[in-house]
Parts: sequence; C-alpha cells; structure tokens
Amino acid sequence: MKKGFKLKFLIIGVFMVNICYILVNQQITMNKIREETNNKTSQISKLKSDNQKLQDEIKMARSDQYSEKLAREKLGLIKQGEIPVINTK
Repeated sequence: MKKGFKLKFLIIGVFMVNICYILVNQQITMNKIREETNNKTSQISKLKSDNQKLQDEIKMARSDQYSEKLAREKLGLIKQGEIPVINTK
C-alpha cells in the first residue's frame, strides 16, 4: 500500500510541475507578444503621422503659392512693380 501511495503522489507531483511549467511558459510568451504588439502599434501610429506630413508636403509642393515662394527665395525673382529690398546686415 505504501509503495502505491508514494507512486501516486510522485505521478501527481510530476504532473503538477509540468502544468506549472506550461502555464509560466505561456505567460512569458503572451507578455512577449503583447510587448511586440504595442511596439508595432506605436510604429504604425508614427508611420501614419509621417505619411500624413508627406501627403501635406506633396499637396503644398503642387500649389502655385509654393512655386512662387521658391522662385522668390531661391532665385531672387520679383513680380512686376515690386521694389526689391536688400538687407545689408
């Protein structure tokens, strides 16, 4: 009787240790996946923001006002009737 009793406790003990190992391992895996998901979500948000900024820049670059601004700043062009002002500082 005593030998069978010890064998049952040994089997139950091994079974319980195995279950605990599986549960801990699953929890670690779930935490890694959750962290990775959060990182990817923040990357997506940043990329969406960057994409919106680029779309706005493209829209602005296609406008006549932007072309005029570049012509004035880079090429020093002026409209007819305007008086150029030169800063000597």
